[in-house]
Amino acid sequence: MRKAGPILILVIGVLALIIDFYPRLRLPDASGEGTRTVETKLGLDLEGGLRVEYQAMEAQGKAPDVAALNVIKEIVERRVNQTGVSEPLVTTQGTDRIVVELPGVSDPDSVRRLVGQTGRLDFVPIPENAQPPTAGQTINYPALFSGDQVETATIGQDQKGARTVNFVLKSHGAQLFADHTTKHIRQFFAITLDGAVISAPEINEPIPNGQVQISSGGIGGFPLKEATNLVTILKFGSLPFPIQEVSTEQISATLGTQFLHQSLLAGAIGILMVLIFMVVHYRLPGVVAGFALIYYTLVVLAIFRLVPVTLTLAGIAGFVLSVGMAVDANILIFERSKEELRLGKSLPAAIEAGFARAWNSILDSNVSSLITALILFLFGSSVIKGFALVLIIGVLVSMFSAITVTRTILRVIVQRDWARKAALYGVDDSEFVVRPTGRAALRGEARGRV
Repeated sequence: MRKAGPILILVIGVLALIIDFYPRLRLPDASGEGTRTVETKLGLDLEGGLRVEYQAMEAQGKAPDVAALNVIKEIVERRVNQTGVSEPLVTTQGTDRIVVELPGVSDPDSVRRLVGQTGRLDFVPIPENAQPPTAGQTINYPALFSGDQVETATIGQDQKGARTVNFVLKSHGAQLFADHTTKHIRQFFAITLDGAVISAPEINEPIPNGQVQISSGGIGGFPLKEATNLVTILKFGSLPFPIQEVSTEQISATLGTQFLHQSLLAGAIGILMVLIFMVVHYRLPGVVAGFALIYYTLVVLAIFRLVPVTLTLAGIAGFVLSVGMAVDANILIFERSKEELRLGKSLPAAIEAGFARAWNSILDSNVSSLITALILFLFGSSVIKGFALVLIIGVLVSMFSAITVTRTILRVIVQRDWARKAALYGVDDSEFVVRPTGRAALRGEARGRV
C-alpha cells in the first residue's frame, strides 16, 4: 500500500482536476442511453427552476382529503427524486393542490416525464384470443388487482445475468396472481397506468408465492432506463386520487446571486483562516494538511459533478461541516505525533505512531457522523436528504484525505534532511533535539543530558 499510495493519490487528483475544470466534458448517462454534460447543479435557492401545480381530482364520487393529499405528496416527491439528489420541493396547498418545484429545470415536459401519469396502476389479464398489447396502447379489460398490492419492486438479474424487474405482491394480490398464472400459462398479463400499457409480459409458469420476475426478450434483458422506469411505476404508481396539471411557471432563485457570492466568500474566508492556523501552529505538518484540504475540496467537487448532486445552501453547509471534520482529524494526528516526539521517538516513528494512536478517535467520530447523516438521508425531506448526502460524501473523502493523503506526504517528507528540524513540527527546542539519525530525546534532568 505504501508504494501504491502515491500513485493512487496522483491518479485520483488528476481525474478530479479533469472533471472539475475540463470544459464541456461529457460522460455516459446513468440511464445507459446517450451522454450528459458534467456540470455543477444548483438548487432552487441558488439558481431557480420550474414550478408546476397539480390538482387532485375526485374519484368514484369521493373528494380528496388532507390525509390523501399527503399520500399523493409523498409519492410525487419520490417519483421526481428517484436518485435522492435532485432536491425537488413538493408542498401541499389546501385539500386538493400539490406544488412541485424543480431546480435548474426550464422545460415543463421534463417534469411531466418525471411525474408521469400518476393515476391508477392496474394488473390486467389479457384474454386468450386477444392480440398481445404493446407499450403505450390503451386497453379496457377488467383488472385482476391494482397497484396497492405491490409491496416492493427492484431491478434484478436472471440466471443468465440478463437485467430483470422483480416485484413482490402482498398476500391478497399474491393469491389472486397465483390462481391466475396457474390457469393461464402462455397468456399475456399487462401492467397498465391509467389504462395505458406499461409492460405486457407472457406468463411462463405458475407463480404461487407472489414473487414475480419480468424479463425482456432482448440481449442483456431490460435496458437500464426502461427497467428503472418500470420499477418506479410499480413502487410509486398508484395514487389514491388522480392528479391533473393546473399551471406551470418559471421561478427565480430565492436567495439570489449576491447572497450566493456572499456565502461562498464567507466560506472561503473561514477555510483560509483554518489553513493559516494550521500552518502557524503545526508548521510543516500544517502545510501538508493545507495541501490535503485543497486536494479534498477538488475531489469532493468532482464527485458532486459526477453524481450529480444538487447543491443548495444547506448542501454547502454540509460541505463546510465536513471540511471542519477533515481538519479535526489532522489536529488529532499532529498532536499525537508531537507527544511521540517528546517521548524520544524518531520522526518517522513518531509520525506513524501519531496516525495509529489517533485512528480510533477519528474512526469513532466519523462513523457517528455517518450514522446520523444516513438516518437524515433515509427519513428526511428532500432538502434534508441533500444536506445529508453532501455530508456523507464529505466525511468519506475527508477520511481519505486526512489518513491517506496527509500520511503519504509526511512519510516522504520526514526522510529528507531539511525536514529534521524541531521548529518545523511545532515543538520547541527546549523540549527535544533531533539527532542526525532522526532520533529525538527530551532535554532535562528526568531523561538525562543529550
